[in-house]
Amino acid sequence: YLNQFDFLYNAVGIKSAAHVYFGKAPKDLKIEEAATLVGMVKNPAYYNPVRQNERTRQRRNVVLAQMEKNGKITKAELDSLSALPLTLNFNRVDAKDGIAPYFREELRRMLRAQKPVRENYRGWEAQKFIDDSIAWETNPLYGWIEKNPKPDGSKYDIYSDGLKIYTTIDSRMQKYAEEAVAEHLGGYLQPAFFREKRGTKGAPYTTDRAELSEIRRNHLVRNAMKNTDRYRMMVKAGASKDEINRAFHTPREMKVFTYNGSVDTVMTPLDSVLYNKHFLRTGFMAMDPLNGHIKAYVGGPNFSYFQYDMVSTGRRQVGSTVKPFLYTYAMEEGYTPCDEFSNTQPVLTDETGKVWAPRNAGSARVGEMVDLRWALTNSNNWISARLISQLSPPSLVRTMHNFGITAELPPVMSLCLGPADVSVKEMVTAYSAFANNGMRVDPMFVTAIADNNGNIISEFSPRHTEVISEKAYYRILSMLLNVVNEGTAHRVRSRFGLTAEMGGKTGTTNYNADGWFMGFTPNLVAGTWVGGDERFIHFNTMAYGQGASMALPIYGRFMKKVYGDPSLNYSQSAKFDFPADVNLCEKEFYGYYDEEVNADNNAEDTTMDGVFD
Repeated sequence: YLNQFDFLYNAVGIKSAAHVYFGKAPKDLKIEEAATLVGMVKNPAYYNPVRQNERTRQRRNVVLAQMEKNGKITKAELDSLSALPLTLNFNRVDAKDGIAPYFREELRRMLRAQKPVRENYRGWEAQKFIDDSIAWETNPLYGWIEKNPKPDGSKYDIYSDGLKIYTTIDSRMQKYAEEAVAEHLGGYLQPAFFREKRGTKGAPYTTDRAELSEIRRNHLVRNAMKNTDRYRMMVKAGASKDEINRAFHTPREMKVFTYNGSVDTVMTPLDSVLYNKHFLRTGFMAMDPLNGHIKAYVGGPNFSYFQYDMVSTGRRQVGSTVKPFLYTYAMEEGYTPCDEFSNTQPVLTDETGKVWAPRNAGSARVGEMVDLRWALTNSNNWISARLISQLSPPSLVRTMHNFGITAELPPVMSLCLGPADVSVKEMVTAYSAFANNGMRVDPMFVTAIADNNGNIISEFSPRHTEVISEKAYYRILSMLLNVVNEGTAHRVRSRFGLTAEMGGKTGTTNYNADGWFMGFTPNLVAGTWVGGDERFIHFNTMAYGQGASMALPIYGRFMKKVYGDPSLNYSQSAKFDFPADVNLCEKEFYGYYDEEVNADNNAEDTTMDGVFD
């Protein structure tokens, strides 16, 4: 009963109550403290020690008197304890606090989800309806409350029924992930972004008027203002447009976010909206590719201020991280890592009859014949375009869906350069196949759910899907290992000193709007995205804006911490098992391509300007 009782202030259960009111574990409570909590059970609203200290102290003394009456304490102890004041060490519990808040919120949403009904979704939520419908049919955790009634037919309450939900999160790895995000964004990337935008008219939005006109920028700012609680409350209260405008331009005292903690300041509400938009957002997820257990999950820079989850909810253009799917498709069609193409700009006719001539960021080996291993290692756009022109865009769509990407994908040639919006969770799911012998595994949030007596109600098992044949698997794996060893992801080695055998892929989209890095080892797959709140908020140059600069360092920092913790049992000596008779290029096994990559050419290639307009 005490494990289910609501002691107010989000203190549900005796363990939580002991922490909230006294800052202790139950086993460490003093007699008078334990008596206070027991006394509250009669009526916690009436006997509220925060608001009604003396009344609650008297109730505590009634409990102490009952203890003396039943021989649990002596008369002398009763007298001395009853004379003590009721002293609290109050720690208000906020659902936004604690470890893995984005993960916990996503888990709460999944557990309490209702069966999707199209009429309940807005027009722009078509993809969400599709995702939720798929989850309802295929994921036993999604809508668990609705699908698993109590024996009496009523529904469980995740807040008061004392359910024990065993999650897959590893608290140590979660801590390292949150630290990696804070260190890279807060200590390096965010200060650089503030420096770049300081004194710039229209900041944090781009100043490139070819990308964003001033009229459209002002429209975006007005929309941001309308999305605030202040605006909605004023509209509900009947305020006029002029009154709302004055309110948003009147300086006020407020508390704002910084990476060094919240600070009190004075600024207009409109300036505070733009201030918050300066902060780069991120999504990071690490998962065991063998069983799907989610080990770490960071949906943003700070849950208290930025609650939109960029792991599961948000979708952004994936850029060159799409290329491994294209190359896998090519390997399945009989291509090999050693097949050669002309490294010249292709001029192609797309599905609409328009001329399409994608660009490259680098200039290495222009005019030469290059093989597919070199092309993927250096994220060459021209070779990807030539490859898809010989294959089929609709088949690439099917390949990506087989990898677990549920997002709507355009069956066009430019899909090979990454215009599609995909979530971090989908990308980690897809890349799990590269770490697990071609077997994709779906993410697992929970292993089991038990009732308040410890009886298991539901257990959850990994779900695997084969997406790559054996022959194609070793070919694409060898290329993705080379991306880290010698290509655009070499900073994992040079900057972070990681020696583990790992594959990966960087990604950058037009104007540096999105930076991605996907990485995997034989026993861990992770993905991270970094970008602005809107795609018109970004770095001006690739020095900071490419995926290798924005996203890769979070992965590097995280993995360095993971390998540095011996209690986690992750070893840099783990290897992918290539069969002795594997034939990567049909004639003989060449191993990894030995092409030297000039440091100046290690910048990630971006997608073609204007492709996504």
